[in-house]
Amino acid sequence: MRRSDEPIYWGLFGAGGVVTAMLLPIVVLMTGILVPIGILPADTLSYDKLHGLATSWWGAPILLAIIALPIFHGMHRIYHGLHDLGIHTTRLHHYLCYGFAFLVSAAALTLLVQMA
Repeated sequence: MRRSDEPIYWGLFGAGGVVTAMLLPIVVLMTGILVPIGILPADTLSYDKLHGLATSWWGAPILLAIIALPIFHGMHRIYHGLHDLGIHTTRLHHYLCYGFAFLVSAAALTLLVQMA
């Protein structure tokens, strides 16, 4: 019997769902509502503050999680959605979906490391 790598993807899918449900509404609330209507100061989203967040030891992993995990969540949904649409998924679909999620995550990690 061949071992499956599916539990890894289901774990990333679940983690991405949690991040999407818990953290992204806070990001949208801050960037889309609280700063534009003036509840939070305008310099909350200034370059210096966001650069400080991205280069801190605790901010970089949070930003990486906010970027990478929802990508894995979305690509896992697309991969299994193809099956629901009646499209027989092949290894090519597998590599395209999860490869894209990995490339976006690697690019985000690379940029965060270069900023530090």
